[in-house]
Amino acid sequence: MQVTDRAIAELSINTLRTLAMDAVQKANSGHPGLPMGAAPMAYVLWARHLRHDPHDPSWLDRDRFVLSAGHGSMLIYSLLHLFGYPMSIDDLKSFRQWESKTPGHPECFMTPGVEATTGPLGQGAANAVGMAMAERFLANRFNRPGHAIIDHTTYALVSDGDLMEGVSAEAASLAGHLGLGKLIYLYDANDVTLDGPTSMSFTGEDVCARYAAYGWHVQRVEDGNHDLDGIDRAIRAARAETSRPSLVFVHTTIGFGSPKKAGTSEAHGAPLGVDEVAASKRALGWDPAAQFYVPAEVRAHIGAAAERAHGERTAWDQKMAAYRAAHPDEARELDSWLAGELPSGWDQDLPRFAAGEKIATRTAGGKAEAAIAKHVQNLLGGDADLGGSTKTVLPGAGSFDGHTGAGRNIHFGVREHAMGSICNGLDYHGGVRPFAATFFCFSDYMRPAVRLAALNKQPVIYVWTHDSIGLGEDGPTHQPVEHLMALRAVPNLWVVRPADACETVAAWRLAMVRRHGPTALVLTRQNVPVLDPARAGKLERGAYVLAGDEHPDVILIATGSEVSVALEARGALTADGLACRVVSMPCWEAFIAQPQSYRDEVLPPDVRARVSVEAGVTLGWREWIGNDGEAVGIDRFGASAPAEVLMERYGMTAASAVAAARRTLERVRRGGA
Repeated sequence: MQVTDRAIAELSINTLRTLAMDAVQKANSGHPGLPMGAAPMAYVLWARHLRHDPHDPSWLDRDRFVLSAGHGSMLIYSLLHLFGYPMSIDDLKSFRQWESKTPGHPECFMTPGVEATTGPLGQGAANAVGMAMAERFLANRFNRPGHAIIDHTTYALVSDGDLMEGVSAEAASLAGHLGLGKLIYLYDANDVTLDGPTSMSFTGEDVCARYAAYGWHVQRVEDGNHDLDGIDRAIRAARAETSRPSLVFVHTTIGFGSPKKAGTSEAHGAPLGVDEVAASKRALGWDPAAQFYVPAEVRAHIGAAAERAHGERTAWDQKMAAYRAAHPDEARELDSWLAGELPSGWDQDLPRFAAGEKIATRTAGGKAEAAIAKHVQNLLGGDADLGGSTKTVLPGAGSFDGHTGAGRNIHFGVREHAMGSICNGLDYHGGVRPFAATFFCFSDYMRPAVRLAALNKQPVIYVWTHDSIGLGEDGPTHQPVEHLMALRAVPNLWVVRPADACETVAAWRLAMVRRHGPTALVLTRQNVPVLDPARAGKLERGAYVLAGDEHPDVILIATGSEVSVALEARGALTADGLACRVVSMPCWEAFIAQPQSYRDEVLPPDVRARVSVEAGVTLGWREWIGNDGEAVGIDRFGASAPAEVLMERYGMTAASAVAAARRTLERVRRGGA
């Protein structure tokens, strides 16, 4: 379809531009350039192609639109306002203000109609890959002949900066490999970044050729400022290409309409200035005195487009009603998946382990995950080329196929950052429960995505194995020492380091029932003894008394494989007549969430002699051991040697814990540190 009424189209586009100018100027903060330059492609997409319903932003079969270039947030806020979402002019006037619906970068938990929290460049591009994968997976699971109830497209507006970031390259490579034909990037190629023209840093490659090499369908629109028909044709061609993801290169001018700043970095990340806003409005044929102005013709025109979109939703409602009648069991399952519910009996086949048995927690975790996946059919994820080591391959579940959506094991390849961001996208889409796995040391590569999952309260599950110097001969490049503390510092991320196989099963149960944030399961490579199966269920409280006296002289607090070290130390201390308690503390965050009365029960305030035992940096343990306590840990990098040698050399032994306990008892008896 041609964009025939150019006058109303241009008026609508200029409305998007002027709303962005006004909001950024009023806030005296923001990025006006991208909304001004990308307004034409956004208008064509939203008015002519995007399947969505302003009356129900969470409609299942809507197209997804991700503004990966989140600094241009006023573009999506203006679109939401014009198309009738719950986004008022007053909301636009509150841009970047306290508790507004219009924060500086899009936040999906703040603003209906925003599909993903973007801003860190490249994240939204990778999120969109995850959304497209979720669409294929759910379509494969639930569509039936004559009942295609899940059939939508994921669009992402990406920038030069997005496509410089490594995460977008990782994600695009995987998307091309998978052949995600319902994924379309609109590339706002304006040749400008914050510091200046892209010629300063981004000339050594042909982005279109790179994406073609990834296996994408690539088109170019050279005049993205004016060629609305060209943009329209390119989007239609991209939608028609079902075997490959599509990149539509759209050459634009940042800050289009600004007499002095268009095409320069001055339009990127700062208000244009009162005088330049007025001059820009005049250049666009706008009344320079009109602020936050939406012409009546634009309201009517966009309103009609929004109603057409709503009509697609009502037509889908009829399809869904027919589906419910023809396939009631599948419809109920779909409703349950979208609600994030766990099926009855989902944990009935969880493995059991006997005291004294020796098993690596990664192996126990794999058994628990497999038992859960048998019942929770929307558990979907994979590893960064380490499935044989992380033990996270789902038995009999097949490899994920990007064309059909069949299979639940995603082979992410050696792409940890994209893996994390894609899992966020899977969750943003809804209906699936994503997990990702790699070595714990490589969680560093995932950290930006992990942080955003925590910010967005996304229940992504991370399985991070080879959790300490206990992995042995691979050496310090692969041995995490600072990672536990670094990740515990992330708000709303629950880090769980179970002591044995039974705690690992309980950790998987905790991760599955937790719905308001991500959970990390940090697991051993080496075998560890099963301790007390009867008490392992207390893991859900974050810490519990594993062994010891009701009135202890000293408390040993440990996590992971070092809990068995603490138990051995307790034996030695008890033989010397000391009352010693061992506390397993697999999850600090869960323990902090407990009532103070329970925390005091586990760690009595009057017992000041406390020792922590953990094969990682000791920073942070003062929280639990107090000023009189002592931390047995590792405040330097590891080395290449067998695990048992390393544990001995680095002092992760019962003898070290005993010596620390004696020292802290002596300090307390002397009256403190």
